[in-house]
Amino acid sequence: MRKKIGGGILALVGFLLLRPAGANKNFVADWTFKGSSLGSWKTLGHADWHAENGEIVGTPKTADGGWLILDRPLQDVQFASTYRCTGGCRAGVMLRTQMTEDGVQGVYVALPDGQNPAGAFALKLDRQGHELKREVLKRATGTVRYIVPPPETGRGAAFPAQGGGRGFGPGNGPPDNPLARPDYPYRPNEWNPLEVILDANYLRAWVNDGPEAGTTNGQADDDVARYGPAALYVGGTGEVRFKQVELKDLGRHVLPAEQVGSRFRMQHISDFYYAWSASAADINHDGILDLVAGPFYYLGPDYTVSREIYVSQTSNVSTQYTPAMVNFAYDYTGDGWPDVLVANGRPMSLYVNPRGELRRWDKYNVLPTINSEVAVFKDIDADGKPDVVFVGGGAVCWATPGADPTQPWIVHKVSQPGYTNTAQHGIGAGDINGDGRMDIVSPYGWWEQPPKGTPEAPWPYHPVKFGRWPRAGGSPGGAEMGVYDVNGDGLNDVVTSLEAHGWGLAWYEQKRDRSSAISFVEHVISEDYSTKNPGNVAFSEAHASTFVDVDGDGIPDFIVGKRVYAHNESYTDPDPYGSAVLYWYRTVRNPKAPGGAEFVPELIHNRSGVGSTVLAVDLNQDGAMDIATSTNRGTFIFWGQPARKSHAAK
Repeated sequence: MRKKIGGGILALVGFLLLRPAGANKNFVADWTFKGSSLGSWKTLGHADWHAENGEIVGTPKTADGGWLILDRPLQDVQFASTYRCTGGCRAGVMLRTQMTEDGVQGVYVALPDGQNPAGAFALKLDRQGHELKREVLKRATGTVRYIVPPPETGRGAAFPAQGGGRGFGPGNGPPDNPLARPDYPYRPNEWNPLEVILDANYLRAWVNDGPEAGTTNGQADDDVARYGPAALYVGGTGEVRFKQVELKDLGRHVLPAEQVGSRFRMQHISDFYYAWSASAADINHDGILDLVAGPFYYLGPDYTVSREIYVSQTSNVSTQYTPAMVNFAYDYTGDGWPDVLVANGRPMSLYVNPRGELRRWDKYNVLPTINSEVAVFKDIDADGKPDVVFVGGGAVCWATPGADPTQPWIVHKVSQPGYTNTAQHGIGAGDINGDGRMDIVSPYGWWEQPPKGTPEAPWPYHPVKFGRWPRAGGSPGGAEMGVYDVNGDGLNDVVTSLEAHGWGLAWYEQKRDRSSAISFVEHVISEDYSTKNPGNVAFSEAHASTFVDVDGDGIPDFIVGKRVYAHNESYTDPDPYGSAVLYWYRTVRNPKAPGGAEFVPELIHNRSGVGSTVLAVDLNQDGAMDIATSTNRGTFIFWGQPARKSHAAK
């Protein structure tokens, strides 16, 4: 039985199976189409629609085609599907499909058809489904949740600027680059993954999970459409097939019950967003480790009293990046009082300890250009003093202070130029080849430190793919990269997050051939929501990590977490509102596991996440490893339970 609705809309008889699902790569859907009939959908226009084995099939009767409309209105929505357009068809998805007196209007994403690229439009149809007007949406850009309208005349100052680009430059890497930026072309007559997000007035769309396209990002204000269901379109000739159709109501927010892992006790020492990094040192010379996070140091042993290092100001969680991305405490001046290095994404500054004077510290800019969001502090030249390893000036570098540490530091360029992104991700240091010297690793491979006395020049480069490009653009790689023997075979392996603005954790098993040539085999630890992961743990934006023996078995473990709003409060990254988790992955040597080892996740906390670094140190000297983080949720200490003596990764 068919029923006429609104002059041209027909309800189809049948049954639509909607159920919770988690098969989508980038989000956990509220509803997924899994049926073989279309009971809750309506048709409009001139096309035949039917379902078979979970696929929705549309065939146009005329070139104008027709629509299939879901009877489930939403305002803010995430839509995903895999689609195939064959035989000359045209296809698209409309969100907020709104019935009006004149017909239908909505926010329309026209999918590529082989000749025309995808596009975003304000679309109006008559009551029979014929197109009346198609207007290109105003282009939307930036890592923002919504586009702020211009101020009304006479109503005061404009809204402050929101968001900002970080790492969306060229930066395709060095010569012999194993991580060339991928191409994400539309594949005619093949299955193409599709994801569309309409949140507030910002429309984003991805085909084949590639970077957001300028033609499909648009500003969809309320005058385009306010509220309504999703609709599928087919026109031209041939047919379109949509499978794994999934929807998520973005207006529904769920806060999980707070959990702290059984191995830890949490202390929340600051409620505010000041920094993405924490470090420890005895700042006031009382024999007790203090904690440094951004503009403050917190006095041990209770960490409830703090003092400013420099003038403090909180950052806006939604729209600002902290000016304290990385900090590190060490006595670089040699006067017996720990100083503090702070990197804010451009310069790195040394704050000199005033040696007990109750005032803010003197500041010296010692590194003018740091392009990486993470830096590691390791003794590269074996002089007993930690150096800084970073990306700056288009190259992988390490730097060390000269005779006067308050003057610009000496920068050694390890790589050839080619790392020109604003915000590089992923860096580490460790002895890869077993010669006793610190090598440097990045998502692009590793650089072999030459023997002492070698003339200053870039180090020998070994291209290895230690990361992935995220769909959010920017650069491949994640956070601090670990170099240690994972499987106990005597060779140091590499452990890392793959995408700071995407998904994935992995370890890379070192192999040697008969000539002792080094290669690596990738073993994935965790992926996205569409895969089976250890402990059913999956999280995006793994933006900070460290490597330390948590359980006292003598083997370093992998501590890693999610930086919520890693590209501000926006849907630039996948699953930006997911739980702010912090995990430690126990390194378990298991000859039956791929590569001879596995990583078993255990929760530390689900409401704090990470910034750019994770600190692991025995703060109270009780034999247990403690963990400290500073994030956009505040600054935290997770006190470990006393156990056997722990060993940090060297």
